[in-house]
Amino acid sequence: MEQRTNYSSGAIWEEIVGYSRAVRIGNLVEVTGTVAIDEDNKPVAVGDAYGQTAYIIDKIEKILARAGATLKDVVRTRMFVTDISRWQEYGKAHGERFRTIKPCTTMVEVKSLITPEYLIEIEATAVIP
Repeated sequence: MEQRTNYSSGAIWEEIVGYSRAVRIGNLVEVTGTVAIDEDNKPVAVGDAYGQTAYIIDKIEKILARAGATLKDVVRTRMFVTDISRWQEYGKAHGERFRTIKPCTTMVEVKSLITPEYLIEIEATAVIP
């Protein structure tokens, strides 16, 4: 069995729920659902769908780097949004970072996220060559 490495970001929910920000096994890196929360556990870009998406992708890029991966290694993203009618705002930020990478992606509307300030949550899967 390949070595497993868990990566934490220190988010308040990690210990409560029992999960990691990312897990690497071999050349596979899974990044958990990520919202626009800063290092002080405060929401970022409240009300701004584009801003939250861009912030989340930056967070995902940082945790991927800790695991030895880059955005270019991402093969799938999953976007959970609270208002699908704002898909172009989410999509613009996603496209700015992934337009040339073109991972598989899913965007689905959900009733709500963990707190009402969060408009989007993103998961990512990366495969390191």
